[in-house]
Amino acid sequence: MGWTDERVELLKKLWQDGLSASQIAKQLGGVTRNAVIGKVHRLGLSGRATPSKPARTTFKAPRPARPVSSAPSAPRRLAEPTSVAHHHPAPVRYVEEAPGTATVLTLGAHMCKWPIGDPAMDNFTFCGRRAGDGPYCHEHSQVAYQPAQAKKRSGPNELARSLRRYI
Repeated sequence: MGWTDERVELLKKLWQDGLSASQIAKQLGGVTRNAVIGKVHRLGLSGRATPSKPARTTFKAPRPARPVSSAPSAPRRLAEPTSVAHHHPAPVRYVEEAPGTATVLTLGAHMCKWPIGDPAMDNFTFCGRRAGDGPYCHEHSQVAYQPAQAKKRSGPNELARSLRRYI
């Protein structure tokens, strides 16, 4: 169906009333949403009386400021190696981290890149010791890369207990 003068006037009226292109296409009949958009563009229609969707309120309550502490960072934990026989993780020992020897500017390719302290503070450093195969020294690699927990072997007793739930 073509664009007659009556249909163009109706399009202009509906567009100014704030209807969407899909709504206008449904009311006109015989045209698609894209045809309505194309005709609006060719006619140079712009500015609507009201938006097709109601505007949301943009008020957001202000967040409380985060407290900045000047206390030194908490001690780091170093995990002890666990054996396969234990099902419970080994107790974690605490190690006091001393300030590192490397800064962002002095950090080299073969230096440990373990961060020490709060990055927002002036005393933030990196470990700086000689790195092993990865980005960390041996001690920090043990903390960063924990071994996978061994799966519990299920014997006949465990199988029987599991099956009792379904019987």
